[in-house]
Amino acid sequence: MRSGNPSLKTEAFERFEDVGTGRNMTIIGTVNRTFILLLLLLATFVYSWNQFVTNPASAMPLVLVGGIGGFLVALVTIFVPKISPFTAPVYALLEGLFLGAVSARYELQYGGIVFQAVLLTIAVLLSLLVVYRSGLIKVTHNFRLGVAAATGAVFVVYLVSFIGRFFGFQIPHLHEATPLGIAISVIIVIVAALNLVLDFDFIENASKRRTPKYFEWYGAFGLLITLIWLYLEILRLLSKLRR
Repeated sequence: MRSGNPSLKTEAFERFEDVGTGRNMTIIGTVNRTFILLLLLLATFVYSWNQFVTNPASAMPLVLVGGIGGFLVALVTIFVPKISPFTAPVYALLEGLFLGAVSARYELQYGGIVFQAVLLTIAVLLSLLVVYRSGLIKVTHNFRLGVAAATGAVFVVYLVSFIGRFFGFQIPHLHEATPLGIAISVIIVIVAALNLVLDFDFIENASKRRTPKYFEWYGAFGLLITLIWLYLEILRLLSKLRR
């Protein structure tokens, strides 16, 4: 049950199998907690958005706090899943601060782009959920390994690009609105979307195990990571198409 999402690994669940307390992880419980995290994210998203619209300079600290803080909280949650009922909501709030200001900036440049990105993200989520439940996509061992490898490759490319900026080096076409740059963004969106399938499969299998109840928060946290990544990549793709 390997997922491309670094937070959803088989080992995380196997280490914490319950011995049967009657308080085990369920799919419905994970879905409910995912909605809670999305509502928390939306609250700080709106706040950060309004801050950017009112005074763009005042929103920059929110981007830094949300981005860096969210990354650190995510790392802590991945290494200590037991505290996910507390850290997952904090992660959602911090990411909302980051996404709100970033989205407002995109909206300022390309009117209507955020609404389109949100709709496409929801459409991809629901479509893949239906496809997964219908059995049209078979989550085999090779499928998991392929998506995990592609996700790792994307991470390495972004890491090299980030470090390269400090030395005046930039990966060609990655951030450009050229046909090849757009094709790269499409591929990354597909990789992010396929991670949703792995997340669905992982959460379903984990719920069949005697996994503690608090792992519903952890599963929701992992799913939120993928959704945020997918939304940002769709936003980047749409901005390239606008340019």
